[in-house]
Amino acid sequence: MATTHLDSGGGYTDQSFASNAGIIRRPLFPTIRWGAVFAGVAVGVSVQLVLTLLGIASGLSAIDVAQGESIGAGTLLWAGASMLISAFVGGYVAARMTGLKRKVDGVLHGVVAWAVTTLLFASLATSASGSMVSGIFGNITPNNSATAGASGGTLGGVLGMLRSQIGGNVSPAAMKTLQDHIQAGRRDDAIRHMMGSMGVDKERAETIVDQALILSGSAEQASPQSRAAADRAIGVASTAAWTAFLTVALSLAMGIAGGAMGAVGARRTTWSDVDDMARHPM
Repeated sequence: MATTHLDSGGGYTDQSFASNAGIIRRPLFPTIRWGAVFAGVAVGVSVQLVLTLLGIASGLSAIDVAQGESIGAGTLLWAGASMLISAFVGGYVAARMTGLKRKVDGVLHGVVAWAVTTLLFASLATSASGSMVSGIFGNITPNNSATAGASGGTLGGVLGMLRSQIGGNVSPAAMKTLQDHIQAGRRDDAIRHMMGSMGVDKERAETIVDQALILSGSAEQASPQSRAAADRAIGVASTAAWTAFLTVALSLAMGIAGGAMGAVGARRTTWSDVDDMARHPM
């Protein structure tokens, strides 16, 4: 004879087996409910989509193009708030759908739902902006020994842009000379070479050479204005990275809170001690 107990508070199943030797109890510990997790992810993503569309609609309606207005910091704040709300709702739904009443089970399901949602958005963001990030940071090297190889890759992108601008009529010899000037840090020589051999105007040549010098690790040879612009760009990127980190960390906390609250409100139908023959009559 087998008797089954479903503990709504503990969230586990306890099966008792009666035999001539006595009763043997074997607790079956809870496993993750992936159906509940996916339900929480679906609801969380949908909530964030709705809130994002609401923010876009209201933001665009409030912008007066004639007055020179643009999207401000309020849009970023709304995007962060939408992420926090959706994380809480997703964690709550995931925990509530499990039917488990233990708070730790709800928290864990909320965390898993948050993790799946975060990975989903991370994959989308990576596919959309991965090439841009790679272009910005791919050529930053920790020491001078790697500078030559990095500068070659950076220069290849710059020269490709030049070819597209001047019709691709630049000779390989002119390209090789420009590469030598950039690798040696000869800014003035590189600018004069671009103006004389490639037909590029001075302002454009200065901009391109400064960018190549900064990315190849010879920033000290670039103009002060270009170095200042690079510092500002790095500062903006650093601020954006810290903001993204704090937002993701807070969304994790909201997912945990939602999971805990969902578990507290969960209810589960329990069975009393009953014989298998009584529950499954012939």
